[in-house]
Amino acid sequence: MPRTTPATPEEPDDDNEPDKRRRPNGDGGLHWDKSRRRWIASVTVGYTPAGKRIVRTASDRSKSRALKKLQQKLRDREDGLPSEDTRYTVRQAVEDWFEFGLAGRAPKTVETWEGLAKNHIIPDLGARKLRELTADDVDRWLASKAKTLSTKTLRELVSILKRAVARAQARERVRRNVVLLCEVPKGQPGRPSKSLTFDQAVAFLEAAAASGRPDMHAYVTVSMLTGIRTEEARALRWSHVVGYDAERQAWLPVDKAGWNHQEFAVYVWRADRHGEDTKTEKSRRSLKLPARCISALHELYSAQGGAFLDARAAFPPDPDRLVFPKPDGGKQGPMDILRAFRKVADRAGLKGSEWTTRELRHTFVSLLSDNEMPIEDIARLVGHSSTRVTETVYRHQLRPVMESGATQMDRLFPGEPS
Repeated sequence: MPRTTPATPEEPDDDNEPDKRRRPNGDGGLHWDKSRRRWIASVTVGYTPAGKRIVRTASDRSKSRALKKLQQKLRDREDGLPSEDTRYTVRQAVEDWFEFGLAGRAPKTVETWEGLAKNHIIPDLGARKLRELTADDVDRWLASKAKTLSTKTLRELVSILKRAVARAQARERVRRNVVLLCEVPKGQPGRPSKSLTFDQAVAFLEAAAASGRPDMHAYVTVSMLTGIRTEEARALRWSHVVGYDAERQAWLPVDKAGWNHQEFAVYVWRADRHGEDTKTEKSRRSLKLPARCISALHELYSAQGGAFLDARAAFPPDPDRLVFPKPDGGKQGPMDILRAFRKVADRAGLKGSEWTTRELRHTFVSLLSDNEMPIEDIARLVGHSSTRVTETVYRHQLRPVMESGATQMDRLFPGEPS
């Protein structure tokens, strides 16, 4: 058999150098790169605001194929189409979006999205050239993620990727956004929220009182018996804990009113969110405090008074100080509260890892509903704009609520059950 020789690139012959004539301005360029041993096609597609040329390149071992790529880029430019950056990756698109596309977003929102991108998008799709990313690639990726992630998380991943590619498209890094062609698959069911039964709620309150931490006793009691959100509790300040002074006929902060009164309330006007705004307009509300909450808050107020005196200049008794602060007076994070909350749950005979702080709010709604309070009144107490969320998300039936049929049948067929 004749011996075959390996194919070699169409390299210019040293004895017969390529044509030195320049192409007309605007026709791009084609040259041989000895270090890469490839033909490089380049074309100017525009200029930056500083006047620097924006050059798009393509390369191939074959001169004829490199020339075709150059001609394609020239045709795209003449047709007004963006010239894609062939080296721009999905990772770069996502990172650019995080750096420049999230101005004004809440820091916690950005932190959550960055975590999702670093854990799921960049490891799986980051190395892919953005111009080569297809809808099939995204569909396969989502299908694999749907085996372990919830539908809500999948929606957030698609939203991040779609916005990152849209930003790259607006800057002519890619011609189309293939993520728009993809549907979010159904993922794994998230952990359903639940509420404490009445007996569990009593045990929880007793465990919080016996925990030796006045702050957790007050936090659990106020959250469960008023239904405020955990981010509203973390942002609560003593200036918004008020008592009714009958002599002056006015609601005054406890720093001024003291604790020798019959009625107390909290102004739920702030939340541990961006700008300290509450979740919705209706979430801004004033709630009268039950007797247990007053007692727990009074205990915490007295305990903190001693801490303020001990800390002196390090922790001055600011009238607008937090009700549930860190030891240094700063705001506690969600995980700070959750760790202490789960210890109380364990003490109450529950498995702490299976409960979260938001379920104190669910318990508030469920216990009131179980005791026949109208759902419209409950929705106002928890700051919902309508009863739909209160009924479908927060209320957990602790006993049968559709009793009218049984009542009528007992009237029609009276008698003792066997």
